[in-house]
Amino acid sequence: MATLRQILTSSSRISKLNSSLLWNLTPTAWCLIPCRGIASKVFVGGLSFYTTEEGLSEAFSQYGQVIEATIVMDRVSDRSKGFGFVTYASNEEAEKAITEMNGKPLNGRVVFVDYAKPRSFSRYDSMPIARGPPEPPQEK
Repeated sequence: MATLRQILTSSSRISKLNSSLLWNLTPTAWCLIPCRGIASKVFVGGLSFYTTEEGLSEAFSQYGQVIEATIVMDRVSDRSKGFGFVTYASNEEAEKAITEMNGKPLNGRVVFVDYAKPRSFSRYDSMPIARGPPEPPQEK
């Protein structure tokens, strides 16, 4: 996998991609990035728990070439967390999907669509802060 990344990033076409987007793509998505533009990732929030990745991809494919559609799952319950990401082949397609799908219903729920923000890799973002139980109210 590291060799594949090295080969692809050395290519002039692929080096234009946003680095955070580049490393989050699956190996099959690497092969599908076309030469015509920069891939763009879109955040989709408010998804129904019954929405599948195939359904998400199908709903958003009306607005352009969907490279990848993923739904974020809870590790413990193995249930959808209610949001996901759709990767388009170009910024124009992503922009069209954002304007058309934002605020529209999908599987009975209104979804909110916006550009995905890059992940922050701070060690403090992943650890919860343990504060203990709340203090009882003090009487005056």
